[in-house]
Amino acid sequence: MAGKIIIDAERCKGCGLCVMACPRGCITISSKSNSMGYFPAETSNATCSGCAMCALMCPDVAIKVYRERAVTVEAEKPAKSVSSKKDTGVSG
Repeated sequence: MAGKIIIDAERCKGCGLCVMACPRGCITISSKSNSMGYFPAETSNATCSGCAMCALMCPDVAIKVYRERAVTVEAEKPAKSVSSKKDTGVSG
């Protein structure tokens, strides 16, 4: 299942907690500063699994993580036949 990380660069202060938390190394600190003078985190998303560890660690709530849903298709099951006769439990 693939994931996608969205980082709000204007909200991020570049603390690096998300960089350390990411088990796949998807996040780095940018070489460009934001309008506040911080160097925010950035992502490539290439190997993101969607675990959201980065978002959980972010003290500035600057990270959102989305996951692709696995789509499973089930074969249609045949409908059960319904008898039109009412079973009264009496033979005859």
